[in-house]
Amino acid sequence: MGCSFSGLNALYDTVGGGAGGGDVWINDYRFRVLRKLGDACPAGSSVFLVKEVIADAAGSDGTGGARPGAAGIARKKGVDPSHISADGTYALKKVLIQTDRQLELVEQEIRVSSQFSHPNLLPLLEHAIISVKGVQDGSQNHEAYLLFPVHLDGTLQDVTKTMLEKKEFFPTITLLQIFRQLCAGLKHMHSFDPPYAHNGVKPDNVLITQGKDEPHLAILMDFESASPARKAIRSQAEALQLQEWASEHGSAHYRPPELWECPSYADIDERTDIWSLGCTLYAMMYGKSPFDYELDESAGESLHTVIKSAQIKWPAEAGSWYPDSLRQFITWMLQPYPAVRPHIDDIIIHVDKLIMKHSS
Repeated sequence: MGCSFSGLNALYDTVGGGAGGGDVWINDYRFRVLRKLGDACPAGSSVFLVKEVIADAAGSDGTGGARPGAAGIARKKGVDPSHISADGTYALKKVLIQTDRQLELVEQEIRVSSQFSHPNLLPLLEHAIISVKGVQDGSQNHEAYLLFPVHLDGTLQDVTKTMLEKKEFFPTITLLQIFRQLCAGLKHMHSFDPPYAHNGVKPDNVLITQGKDEPHLAILMDFESASPARKAIRSQAEALQLQEWASEHGSAHYRPPELWECPSYADIDERTDIWSLGCTLYAMMYGKSPFDYELDESAGESLHTVIKSAQIKWPAEAGSWYPDSLRQFITWMLQPYPAVRPHIDDIIIHVDKLIMKHSS
């Protein structure tokens, strides 16, 4: 089953009119569109805030009332209760699909993300893909609707940017506790047989939520680039194909050296994520990737050059009070040679030691 066309029309009307009230069905579940939250990748996609509607036979108007959480998505088999919203609100991602390749990528994202179940990985609660005719040429396109838990506090990138504008920084222990959660989510992905790599670890892909008098909750999202991590490259053609894929799907400032210039004989594994994880910890401390700075083109510098040589520049002022142990930790993760880069279990052991040290 897919979204009903009456539901789709309501969604279009809601977006066009800028007001809530339209209903959309995703398979057997009904949601009321409240407002648009923003745009999403791929281009042309959007995210909406929706609220589940549960029909109540006792509704006096004959249309039924709404009482979220008592049934509906809460009763779906396999959904962790922690992902069920107390007030029935969720995030609905609408993806426009115009090519067979785009359809293949969305189907892969659904297939991959449906396998994960971890508190620090954003779960896909429900999905539907429907066929629609092109408005102008009558061609057959598709639209995908993906339902997720909603986290309105924003991403780690949003939070860090706001803090920097106020010249504020995460305390060391808070920084480590957030980072530890990212490690836990990645460990879940890396523990599959074969392991999965996220391929997009960066502050923009980390949701941050903090309740009153509660610690931060960090949730890794966006699995459209996730794939089996281990790849045996045995020819120049395979190496170039991997590089092209990485340039299309990864963020340049968080991409490891082996995905910039892959040898024609190489074994790629899940430690590509460890590089991105190190860049993310740096960004939590200083507000940007360690390779997001002005390049000296006159000296022949390029982003690829500085990443390949792991030329990390440490800001002299911003966050300079962080302990050297954190800078050493980041340097350990940003090993340009993947064969000597640590695995996620090594990272977790080390971050747990740092948490114990800075908790006392």
